[in-house]
Amino acid sequence: MPNRRNIATLFAVLLTAVLGGFAEARAPDGFVTVEDGHFSIDGRAYAYAGTNYWHGAYLGHADPERLVRELDFLRDNGITNLRVLALSELSELSRSVKPAFITSPGTYNEKLLRGLDRLLVEMAKRDMKAVLYLTNFWQWSGGMSQYLAWHNGGKIHDPDVDGEWNQFMDKSAGFYRCAPCQKQYRQAIAELTSRTNHLTGKKYRDDPTIMSWQLANEPRPGSDASYSEERAQSYIGWINDTAKAIKQLAPRQLVSSGSEGIMGSQQRADLYTAAHDTPYIDYLTVHLWIKNWSWFDINDPDSTYPEALRKSRDYLQQHIEIAGRLDKPLVLEEFGVERDGGSYSPEASTKYRDRFLGEIYALIEKNHKEKGPFSGSNFWTFAGYGRAASADAIWKTGDPFLGDPPQEPQGLNSVFDSDTSTLAIISGHADRIAEITTLARKSNAE
Repeated sequence: MPNRRNIATLFAVLLTAVLGGFAEARAPDGFVTVEDGHFSIDGRAYAYAGTNYWHGAYLGHADPERLVRELDFLRDNGITNLRVLALSELSELSRSVKPAFITSPGTYNEKLLRGLDRLLVEMAKRDMKAVLYLTNFWQWSGGMSQYLAWHNGGKIHDPDVDGEWNQFMDKSAGFYRCAPCQKQYRQAIAELTSRTNHLTGKKYRDDPTIMSWQLANEPRPGSDASYSEERAQSYIGWINDTAKAIKQLAPRQLVSSGSEGIMGSQQRADLYTAAHDTPYIDYLTVHLWIKNWSWFDINDPDSTYPEALRKSRDYLQQHIEIAGRLDKPLVLEEFGVERDGGSYSPEASTKYRDRFLGEIYALIEKNHKEKGPFSGSNFWTFAGYGRAASADAIWKTGDPFLGDPPQEPQGLNSVFDSDTSTLAIISGHADRIAEITTLARKSNAE
C-alpha cells in the first residue's frame, strides 16, 4: 500500500500535469479570432484603425528601406492593420501592375514572395496585423480576367482601352464558373498558406501576423446592368466553397470575402447577405466610394457633400444591421475622397477629405462604443514617402509605388507623409478606438 508521502507526490504530479495542460491550452498565440460577433486576441477585445497598403510586398522587394520608414510612420500614427495584395497575375492589360506574383499558371515570382516575407516580419516587429487578398476582380493586378485568359483563351477585354466596364464585369464573373481557373486559384492559395517565410522559418498558416485571408479584392457577381440568378448562385457558392477550402488550409486564421457590400452585390442586400451567411466567412466587409458612385462631385463639393454624407450613413447602417443579424464583425476596409479640386499634388488641400474621414470615423467610434459590429477600418490609401514619377501622374513599369493602383492617377486618393491635417484625424481616431477597446477589455474582465 502506498504511504501518504507517495500519495501526496502522485497528487502533486497529477495536479501539475493538469494545470500545465490547462496553461498550455490557454497559452496566448496572438491569432485574431471572432467571439460573440467581435474580434478578439487571446480572449481580449481587438479592434483597429488601419489602412490599405496593397503594395507592401512590392516595397519589401524593391525598396525595403522605404518600407521600414513607412511602417514606423504608420505605427507612430496608431495604424495597426494593413490590407495587402498577396497574389497578382502577369497580364497584357494596359494598366496592370508589373512585376506580378504569378507569372504563368503554376509559376511564381520568388523575389516578390520574399518581399511579402519581409513585410510580414517587419509588421510583426511593430505588432501589426495583415489582411492578405488572394486575387482581384479588377484588371489592375491581372486578376480574374487573367485567369480566364490563361484557361479560356482569346483576347483579354481591356476596359481601360474601350471603357466598356459592364462588359468587363460580366466577363470577369465567368471566373467563378471556370473549373481550370478555380483549380489554379486553389493551388495558388495552397502554395501561399503553406509557404515557409525565408526569414523566420515559419509557415504562413502558422503566423499570427496574418489576421485574415481574403478571397479577392472587391469580388462581384457581375455588372448591375445584367442580373442573372444563375450567376448570383455561382458567386454565392464560390464564396462558400473557397472560404471553406481556406479554413481547411489555414484553420487558425480568419477568412473574409473582400466585398464592397451591397453596391458590389448588384445593389441587392439579399445577395450580399446570402453570400456572407456561411460559417466559413468570419466577418463582413464594406467599401464606401462617394465619388465612384456619383454621390459626390469634388468640383461642386458644397452642394453635393451633404447628400453624399447622408447616403453614406444610410449605406453603412444597412451593413450594420446585416452584420448584427449574422452576428459577425464589420470592417469598413476601403473609403476615401480626392484632394480638393481633384488635384493629385501632395501640396493640394484636403478640406473635404478630412471632413469626410472625420464624419465616418465618428460613426464607427459610436457604433463600437455601443458594442455594435463595427470593429475596424482601413482608409484608402497610404502612399507615405512615395511620389508620382511624371507630371501626368500615370504609373509606368519601374515607377515608385503609391497607394493608388496603376490604373488610377498616382496621388488620386493617396495620403502622403506630408498630409498633417489628414494624419491628425486618422491618428485621433486610432487613439479613440484603442481607448474604447481598452475599456471594453476592462468591462469584460469585471
